[in-house]
Amino acid sequence: MKRIYRIVENDTRRYPLGATPTAEGMHFSFVHPGTECQVVLYEQGKKKPAAKIPFPAENRTGDVWNVTVKGDFQGIEYLFEADGKEMTDPCAKACAGRERWGDLSAAGTAVRGESLPEGEEFDWEQDRRPEIPYSQMVIYRIHVRGFTKHASSGVEPGLRGTFRGIQEKIPYLKDLGITTVELLPAAEFDEVMVPPPMAAGVYEPQKPDGRLNYWGYAKAHLMAPKESYCAGTKAPVRELKELVKALHQEGMELVAELFFTGEESPGYALEAVRRWALDFRADGIRLSGYPPLKLIASDPYLSHVKLFADSWEGVPRGSVRHLAEYNDGFMKDMRCFLKGDEGQLDRAAFHIRRNPEHAAVINYMANNNGFTMMDLVSYNEKHNEDNGENNRDGAEQNFSWNCGTEGLARKKQVVKLRRRQLCNAFLLLFLSQGTPLLLGGDEFGRTKKGNNNSYCQDNEISWLNWNLLKTNRNLYQFAKKAIAFRKAHPVFHMEKEPVLMDYRSLGVPDMSYHGVKAWCPEFEPCCRQLGVFYCGLYGKKADKSPDQYFYVAYNMHWEPREFGLPHLPKGLKWHLAADTFRDMEEVFLPEGEEPLLEDQKKQMVEGRTIVVFVGKEEASC
Repeated sequence: MKRIYRIVENDTRRYPLGATPTAEGMHFSFVHPGTECQVVLYEQGKKKPAAKIPFPAENRTGDVWNVTVKGDFQGIEYLFEADGKEMTDPCAKACAGRERWGDLSAAGTAVRGESLPEGEEFDWEQDRRPEIPYSQMVIYRIHVRGFTKHASSGVEPGLRGTFRGIQEKIPYLKDLGITTVELLPAAEFDEVMVPPPMAAGVYEPQKPDGRLNYWGYAKAHLMAPKESYCAGTKAPVRELKELVKALHQEGMELVAELFFTGEESPGYALEAVRRWALDFRADGIRLSGYPPLKLIASDPYLSHVKLFADSWEGVPRGSVRHLAEYNDGFMKDMRCFLKGDEGQLDRAAFHIRRNPEHAAVINYMANNNGFTMMDLVSYNEKHNEDNGENNRDGAEQNFSWNCGTEGLARKKQVVKLRRRQLCNAFLLLFLSQGTPLLLGGDEFGRTKKGNNNSYCQDNEISWLNWNLLKTNRNLYQFAKKAIAFRKAHPVFHMEKEPVLMDYRSLGVPDMSYHGVKAWCPEFEPCCRQLGVFYCGLYGKKADKSPDQYFYVAYNMHWEPREFGLPHLPKGLKWHLAADTFRDMEEVFLPEGEEPLLEDQKKQMVEGRTIVVFVGKEEASC
């Protein structure tokens, strides 16, 4: 039976843009500067239009066309036809026709919007945001598809590479110690890449060359979650909300990345962020590309939503600490410090301490753009030949060191050194004050075989190989212990940045720097060792009890170096808590079994090694 649609006369509503359900049908609002516009309706999956409804000229306000239509819109998809050209609704809350990832036949065709997306009316029950402070967060960054697409993920075939696949892995993430899952762009983008006009011949039509935009940094329908990231039900709105709800039930958060090309209007960009934060209840938004930061940061609807951006310079801070700086500064400087470059102590000391009062900082040693942590210690040069650009793409400088052999190594000495450098990298991340971010799979030695720009690699270069969880089980266990150690000791993640002063008259500063001699830091360019002393009384645990005293000795020189140990308060003695020179599974000493140091005044630390000492009462020795 053919459906009947009628325009509602004299309807004066103008908002919002897109398709909005009404009591008897649907209201459509679309921006177009041309002379005519109409709504084209399709039965779900059909090629022939079911109806075409023109926008009345009298309902136009500026460049905004409006019409309210009475009728049955269940299972209806739609497009806008503007001056004879079919156009997708940029405000569509869900898209149709992109359910198959990498469908070359769909390239260049207009994406239809769904008038009534399944899951838009969702039962959140008693869902509440965990509202985890930045100081308590441990972020885990993943690609929706790549996280579980590999057969080794253990996820059912129909759920691999989807929101549901991530949901299946929540117990793993929680056991690892993750508090917050961050997704690479998951709005509806076109992954099929078409060569730019200059790459095609004069008379040749542009066609897909088979390469895919795997990461999703492209123009997108920012209001709609990606349809091909959905399992067999083809309800991406519902499945995304189910993922967020499941994370919240476990006390975990979700941060979604939205990429802006800079072509979006500021109002549209703001509405997209609101869509993910309010409708999908994302706990945070990573703003990448060219977003209107001042507008978004000042929006009252987002005042308690975590917002990540490369920089917030010049943007007024609100009363709530919800903004966070997210850039490569920590990664580049700490990688240089890790491999023993000269002149890095100032930068290392800065990042170890940094935790601004009004805006948090997100620290990471690896991200999707660049080497993984395993590749960081395995390659000196990028190996992007598989990208089809003659290895010209990707960053030339990776601040990496292969420990003596490029790529796969079998020499025991090289393998052992790489493991130690990996442990050092993890401790540089988790013993620094800012909010740590771990790239998914780095905890079990993920490798991209030296590819530092895998934007087009929808294969095992980009997918997480979960078999490595068994192969590198000792690395996973170490990473898990490092996360737990950070969480257990608040001196490594204080609520505010240490000021290097004894502002509470406790006898020693909250945090202090040291060199060969205690209380005498050396920041000369040739120096590669740094001691950091933490006063436990400045750190409060969950039960309000004070933390312990710690001294962290960083020796990034290739030769052993002696460290003078500062005196502890009466009744306390230095014990060994962690030592990266030990075998990976033995780096952290069991709590309560930390051995007493024979020499309480000085300690020799091996080359390229980080050692953590803890002050404990003599009676507990």
